[in-house]
Amino acid sequence: MEQLLYKTLIYLHVISVVASIGPFFLLLPMIKKLGDASDSLLPSYLDTFRFTVQLSKHSGHVLVGTGVLLVILGPWTWTTPWIIMTLVILFCSLFFLARAFSPTLRKFEEAESDKEWLIGKLRRTVWIYLILLMAMLWFMVVKPGMWL
Repeated sequence: MEQLLYKTLIYLHVISVVASIGPFFLLLPMIKKLGDASDSLLPSYLDTFRFTVQLSKHSGHVLVGTGVLLVILGPWTWTTPWIIMTLVILFCSLFFLARAFSPTLRKFEEAESDKEWLIGKLRRTVWIYLILLMAMLWFMVVKPGMWL
C-alpha cells in the first residue's frame, strides 16, 4: 500500500510539472499575434496569459506539496544536491513569477503604452521562466550528485 501511495505521489508530481510548464510553450506563438491583435482581441490574448500564470501558480502548489511528501516518504534527504538546487531555482522562479507577468500585462491596458516594447518584454519573460522551469525539471530527472 505504501508503494502505491508513493507511485501515486510521483504521478501527481509529474502531472503538476506538465501543468506548470506546458502552457507556457503555447504562449510563444501567441506572443507573435499580440503585435497584430486588434483592440477587441487584445483582452482575450491577455486573459490567456493571465490564466496560464494562474494555472502555473496553482499547479506549483501541487508540485511543491507532492515534492515535500516525496522527500519525506522517499529515499532522499533535504541535503541531497539535486533537491537543494531544485529548491534554489524554485525560489528564484517564485520571485520571478510574482514580479514578471502581472505588471507587464497590466501595462498593455494603458493607452500610452509601447505595445512593441511590452511584447518584447513578455517574450523575454516567457523564455526566462521556461528556462528556470526546465532547469528545475533537469535536476529532478537527472538527479546529479554535484558535491557528494
